[in-house]
Formats: sequence, structure tokens, C-alpha cells
Amino acid sequence: MPITPVQTSHAPAAIGPYSQAIVSEPFVFVSGQLGLIPATGDLAGPDITTQATQALENLRQILLASGSDLNHVVSVDVYLTSMGNFFTFNGIYQQFFSDHRPARAVVEVSALPKGGCVEIKCMAVRSPSS
Repeated sequence: MPITPVQTSHAPAAIGPYSQAIVSEPFVFVSGQLGLIPATGDLAGPDITTQATQALENLRQILLASGSDLNHVVSVDVYLTSMGNFFTFNGIYQQFFSDHRPARAVVEVSALPKGGCVEIKCMAVRSPSS
């Protein structure tokens, strides 16, 4: 079974020795995404709203580059530096996953790279047309 790395300029480059995503048919494994602006690698803003929105958009772009989309996500893991942001995050998350409800876990962590307040990773299946 071939393993294919995914790289798109529509999402931030990996900040370590890993791929944005890996495709192993029929699955797509997307690495954790911070709220980084693809062009600069800087955080989109200092707060959960800007960072979560950007992180989810980065996730979407990587899924599209890998032949999938948000409607084919089966599992999401979310890391927050404060559970005080849980309800705010849920509101933003719902904008991206309005009708489709993948399995999900949310955990609090002490810190994230680049001082981020949220990191999101997922597993999806490739779209049938890919």
C-alpha cells in the first residue's frame, strides 16, 4: 500500500520533520494545524477565534490538496491551551462542520508550538471522485 505525502502552499509548511498530511488509501491523515497564516507562518491573531478559524481553514486546504474534504472527515483531535475556550471553539468548529459530525476529542494541553492556543488534526477518507 503506497504512502504519499501531501504538500500544498494553501496551508502553512510543516515546522518540523513531518508532512502536512499522508495519504494511505483510502485514508488521509492530516498533521496538527495551528492557526498559522500560510504565506508568513505567523499566527493569525492572539486569540482563539482567529487561530481556530485559520487552523480549520488550513485543515480544509490540506484535505482538498489530498483529494478529500471536510465532509469526509471521520475523526478530529483538538488541543486547547485553555478549556475556557471550549465553547468559543465549538461555535467556530460548527461553522466548518455544520451538517457533518465526525468523531472528536478535545483535550487541554500546557503549551503548543509558536505559542498557539489551538491545534487541530484529523483523519478522513478520500472523496470517491479522487
